[in-house]
Amino acid sequence: MDLSVGTRTDIGPRKMNQDHFGTWPDLGLYVVADGMGGHNAGEVASHLAVETIHGFIAESARTPDITWPFALEVALSIDLNRLTTAVRLANRRIYDEGSKHAELSGMGTTVVAALVAGDRMMLASVGDSRIYRYRNGSLEQLTQDDTWLNSVLGAKQAEDADASHPLRHVLTSVVGTRDDVKPGAREERLLPGDTFVLCTDGVHGRLDNAAFVSVLAGGSNPEQHATGLVDEALTRGTSDNATALVITIS
Repeated sequence: MDLSVGTRTDIGPRKMNQDHFGTWPDLGLYVVADGMGGHNAGEVASHLAVETIHGFIAESARTPDITWPFALEVALSIDLNRLTTAVRLANRRIYDEGSKHAELSGMGTTVVAALVAGDRMMLASVGDSRIYRYRNGSLEQLTQDDTWLNSVLGAKQAEDADASHPLRHVLTSVVGTRDDVKPGAREERLLPGDTFVLCTDGVHGRLDNAAFVSVLAGGSNPEQHATGLVDEALTRGTSDNATALVITIS
């Protein structure tokens, strides 16, 4: 099973790009983070998250008898445990850095991460960055936003709620603002023809499902798809940094 990857990030109308992403095809690891915090703290948080997740995934691949920093969740596979543990370690590192340095206090970041092992893809998420799957002409959101609206109304009702709702984007969980975090976690089987999109809210906040499908149905490779998604978000007046990471399976 072959994977191809395309990426695009844009500062949008902001003064700084606090989004960050990483791709490591040799490890099967793909991460997107959207930082938040005053001055450059959001940028620091997103970079620390991506760096720490990569570090643990690389170390656990290299050293099978590694000491696990958290108890294993027996209901999850080893690879999904590796990914959720990596996100929790990123949370601990960002939280500790924010506690030690006043200028970084309160910084945090959303995270979506995918880890491919054989014909399976492990997914982990915290915050409101998202992972979608495009399969056989249909788009499905595979992650759930950690927002106040979702927690009160549920994902389906929140999606249908008025886009102007004042609490629509209030986050209930991000990486780095508390001493521990519980990532959303799931595992999916890969099929030839699948396309996965990891993106920040600067993209999905402006694109409805029809817009995603229109971009993903066109183009010939993931680089064009990632560029198309970000460009469409910019055209539609996104108010944030915009990042898309696209993975195609063949």
